Amino acid sequence: MERAIVHMDLDTFFVSCERLNNDKLRGVPVIIGGGERGVVASCSYEARYYGVRSAMPIKMALRLCPEARVMKGDMEKYSKLSHTVTEVIEEKAPVVEKASIDEHYLDITGMDRFFGAYKWTEELAQSITYHTGLPISFALSVNKTVAKIGTGEAKPIGKKEISAAMVRPFLNPLSIKKIPMVGDATFQLLSRIGIRQIHTLADMPMEVLQQMIGKNGIDLWKKANGIDYTPVEPYTERKSISTEHTFGQDTIDLAKLRSIIGGMVEKLAYQLRSEQWLTATVVVKIRYSNFDTETKQCRIPYTSADHTLSRCVMELFDKLYNRRMRIRLIGVRLTNLVRGSLQINIFEDTQEMVALYQAMDRIKNRFGVDKVGRASGFKGLSREEV
Repeated sequence: MERAIVHMDLDTFFVSCERLNNDKLRGVPVIIGGGERGVVASCSYEARYYGVRSAMPIKMALRLCPEARVMKGDMEKYSKLSHTVTEVIEEKAPVVEKASIDEHYLDITGMDRFFGAYKWTEELAQSITYHTGLPISFALSVNKTVAKIGTGEAKPIGKKEISAAMVRPFLNPLSIKKIPMVGDATFQLLSRIGIRQIHTLADMPMEVLQQMIGKNGIDLWKKANGIDYTPVEPYTERKSISTEHTFGQDTIDLAKLRSIIGGMVEKLAYQLRSEQWLTATVVVKIRYSNFDTETKQCRIPYTSADHTLSRCVMELFDKLYNRRMRIRLIGVRLTNLVRGSLQINIFEDTQEMVALYQAMDRIKNRFGVDKVGRASGFKGLSREEV
């Protein structure tokens, strides 16, 4: 049976959320970001017309589009609306994967036996807009790659169906930049040898492409040919990452406890960013010397930033640790995960802060996660523990 895969993407999600309750923002350039020294988290199509893009410094964006309205953004609001959209989709679709805060994949294979898959998807998109007021685009095709590219071509507020017979004719004339795994470096590499359109890439021998860009060459060739067997993985809020530290000797040393917790959070945040996750729920666990175990948790706007998570974890620890009894174990768990990158939660971050995270992550990627970190994460540790 031919697969029927849908990709749904909320158009300029953050901007659309702000426009729900402010009609003055409609039809004008809007930038969501973190002040003059921050970077662009999202922008409207009107701002994109002037060359404004996500992750661009706000100052540069305003030079390109001086009349743009700059707003700080409200991640809590966006998170709630994202959950509402997911609930509407999960109520109707058999298999749903939440790819990010504003993207979903649906596997509706076999539903055309009862009624047309495209018509069903169209009605679902209308239902999402009815319940939330948010504009949405979608594409229906035979796999995730083609559906995602299709949605990008359908925007804004568009819809597209790409049957198996139309996959190659649809992909062939497009720029290789449209393929999700093609970044700037790969684009520049391929452009230098004249490969700029997907049909040229698709007609290359797969082995040559593998020699050029390594193991990803085979995947890239398959995507250029519209081949993708990746399944739609059901979304669940039970996904989590966690870490625990058991002390050799029970301790009541608060400086040491805080230092270890800080280091734990930093490693978890790095793991989030490395694997392209954002978290919305933080849990702290304490096990006392008498083996009593207590936990406390809180909901936060989606993030993968160390300083945001550390602040929340320390507040939970202060509320949780009230017995003044020696501690045997401490743990931190981050749950309620969705796909996403640091750039979509930078309303309080300066350009320098984002650059700092990127630089630290590059060092950790090259030399190891323990080779660089915040000083607070090492304070109170012995030389052996460091």
